[in-house]
Amino acid sequence: MTDFRTEQEAFWAGEFGSQYINRNPTDFELAARLAMFARMIDRTTGVRSLIELGANIGNNLRVLDQLLSGAELAAVEINQDAVDVLRRWGRTEVYHHSILDFQTDRQYDLSLICGVLIHMNPQVLPQVYDLLYQLSKRYIFLAEYYNPTPVEIPYRGHSGKLFKRDFAGEMLDRFSDLRLLDYGFVYHRDNNFPLDDLTWFLLEKR
Repeated sequence: MTDFRTEQEAFWAGEFGSQYINRNPTDFELAARLAMFARMIDRTTGVRSLIELGANIGNNLRVLDQLLSGAELAAVEINQDAVDVLRRWGRTEVYHHSILDFQTDRQYDLSLICGVLIHMNPQVLPQVYDLLYQLSKRYIFLAEYYNPTPVEIPYRGHSGKLFKRDFAGEMLDRFSDLRLLDYGFVYHRDNNFPLDDLTWFLLEKR
């Protein structure tokens, strides 16, 4: 997989994306992820299938597998090393694709994306929003860095690799039948469940 449309795809498919795996092992922030996703799942009903875009090695899916025992899991991931880890785990269907190239007619009860939109070229966000919407029968979950207006932030010495904005707000504006079901903030100095200052949003199709 080398024919990418954006520099961000090549960045995460390559060495930097593989190094990211070592910084985020499968037990990384496990309790905090459990706390965040448990709150989200508590607001849903009947989630028996889900798909994560940009799943990396499946840290979020492993948590959701515990919370939703027996649910059907699917992952879309661009980095080959991460795909290898996912396949060794064996609990999820794995699609080795760029999000921008992934296509399916299948729908899931929940589509989700976590810490991925912030790393995508802003010009392709409408395509990703459309994919999240298309994949979902009912629920869409986003957990990203929030900013009320679009802004670029330097990322580990790189430019053009981290962007903050109101991703959920843009989805709500784009799809008139979406409603905000719940949202929350996870603080890196939380006494019990610290996580990396993520703002999460649970959207529902009406």
